[in-house]
Amino acid sequence: MPEIAGKEFTAIMTASQFAETAADAPYSGVTPDARWREEVRRLAREHDAVLLAHNYQLPEIQDIADHTGDSLALSRIAAASTARVIVFCGVHFMAETAKILAPDKTVLIPDARAGCSLADSISAADLRAWKAEHPGAVVVSYVNTTAEVKAETDICCTSSNAVDVVASIPADRDVLFCPDVFLGAHVRRRTGRENLRIWSGECHVHAGINGAELAERAALHPDADLFIHPECGCATSALYLAGEGIVPAEKVKILSTGDMVAQARATSAKSVLVATEIGMLHQLRKAAPDIEFTAVNDRAFCRYMKMITPAALLRCLRTGRDEVHVDAGTAERARGAVRRMIEIGQPGGGE
Repeated sequence: MPEIAGKEFTAIMTASQFAETAADAPYSGVTPDARWREEVRRLAREHDAVLLAHNYQLPEIQDIADHTGDSLALSRIAAASTARVIVFCGVHFMAETAKILAPDKTVLIPDARAGCSLADSISAADLRAWKAEHPGAVVVSYVNTTAEVKAETDICCTSSNAVDVVASIPADRDVLFCPDVFLGAHVRRRTGRENLRIWSGECHVHAGINGAELAERAALHPDADLFIHPECGCATSALYLAGEGIVPAEKVKILSTGDMVAQARATSAKSVLVATEIGMLHQLRKAAPDIEFTAVNDRAFCRYMKMITPAALLRCLRTGRDEVHVDAGTAERARGAVRRMIEIGQPGGGE
């Protein structure tokens, strides 16, 4: 039986409570009602656990969490927390990052099968081979990468500070930027840097939010602000619309998820078009309930994020599964890349 905070979890699960219909199907069979909320909070207290939920999680998971935000902000909360157990409701690389920054804590993810297409788009072996092709280049990796990739990285970045990180590197040094092709294009656009080589990875959800959809939505909502995540395939289109005067430039805002919440509280707009995963709408509507937030693509749904179900969270707290481990040497090297990013400047919001 796994131990959490020095105490055994009592496993009282049954097949009917935590049903899986297929090997890759989410845990199900639990209704997120008042009894569920009481049990989750009781177990969290009993096992000295802090619950962290990413902005793309199901609304009921966001609402039960102690903290909700982007992955890097949550990992920093994990590192600063006095709790002995971190339950990270997000995808696997996020829980790894928490473990990197909080190596002495037990870090759990409610379903270890919750992966990430962007993080999976480059492996440590891929990066080593790319580095060998460009000796002397500085490697900048988005925080949306595995621990092994971070360990091969010189400096990590977030979507809100990627431009500053790349700008901090001497102009005569080649830069290898991975893994997101759209964020890399945004950085190249902002810095004008020609020696920035970009890996061709993408988040399948953000890549699917295209310029045609954005233009159509913008035409239907001419007074709306545009909140665009830089991973989106439509980010270039948003800047084109602004450049052509189709949309006022001041209405186009390229933002990380954390920055979207801050901007929602600051904007005077009555309506906002949002280009990112649809789970973000829940936090935006809570932050600014008087604003109408509309998804540019209402099918922008990450099935990996939604694998953290009420049943999965309850299973996690009752059994201590699934625990996240990062090799100590890998973690130390990865931690160095994150620390160098923080030394350049405050990383702001994460992905």
